Amino acid sequence: MRKGYGILKNIVWLTQLGLSVAAPLLVSVLGSVWLRGHFGLGNWIVALGAVLGVGASFASLWHNLKAMERQAKEDDPDPGANFNGHR
Repeated sequence: MRKGYGILKNIVWLTQLGLSVAAPLLVSVLGSVWLRGHFGLGNWIVALGAVLGVGASFASLWHNLKAMERQAKEDDPDPGANFNGHR
């Protein structure tokens, strides 16, 4: 049962990672296209939206990877002392 839980937990992490990376880019590009059409702005707003979306996606990726790293450290048991008593 514990192994199945670990696999399911990893699938959830992977899904969250994918959504966290794709959503900011999609929202910023769609928002900038809407701004261009609604206010008559040039194509520069779409380029700006894409750059901001990529930046937000990288920030989200970094945050999720750090959270995964923290979780992995919490899940690992303490290795204890070595054979000569030192850590």
